[in-house]
Amino acid sequence: MATSNVVIDLSHNNSPVDLAKAAADGVLGIFHKATQGSGFVDPTYPDRRKAASDAKLLWGAYHFGTGADPVAQANNFLRVAALTPTDLAVLDFEENPKGPGMTLDQAHTFIKTVQDAAGITPGLYGGSLLKTLLGSTPDPILGACWLWWAQYGPKPMISPNWTDWTLWQYTDGHHGNPPFEVDGIGACDRDQYNGSSDDLQSKWVTGSLL
Repeated sequence: MATSNVVIDLSHNNSPVDLAKAAADGVLGIFHKATQGSGFVDPTYPDRRKAASDAKLLWGAYHFGTGADPVAQANNFLRVAALTPTDLAVLDFEENPKGPGMTLDQAHTFIKTVQDAAGITPGLYGGSLLKTLLGSTPDPILGACWLWWAQYGPKPMISPNWTDWTLWQYTDGHHGNPPFEVDGIGACDRDQYNGSSDDLQSKWVTGSLL
């Protein structure tokens, strides 16, 4: 299947950002950090959401999971993300460099809380840590999430908990395969979609990439 290199993900660590230029460079969708843990809010989220809307870009919000109470984390995310029916939501499950990381059980609770409150199943971002923790044991709660895989190698080697990947973060702007940069932003996280651009756009506006 053909893939489409039209998605990027950003946070407050990316600056400056010109989303109109990014759209002109072929970007169709953006995932932006909204929250981390039970209290942190990305201060650039609301302004960049408006800029994305002005540039007619698809919008997604992600939450960086930590070892804090998962219900409080989900509520923090939902409050800040302010999701519309055409937005996507993602749980970012990776090592926390500043403290305890989220456990699989906490991820389950976060996902269920979002499902109950918003009526959607978020996507799940992860890589080597997720693969190690899951091993070969099926996890139906996480497996119901569409998979956003992070791996800066020649191709994504996903956990057996999923039959395929939906998004592949193939570079952080420095490692992995080129291209690394986007006009208006520079080097950044870039993501392949496992399908055509038309398919991506038609699914995105439903609130899920399943």
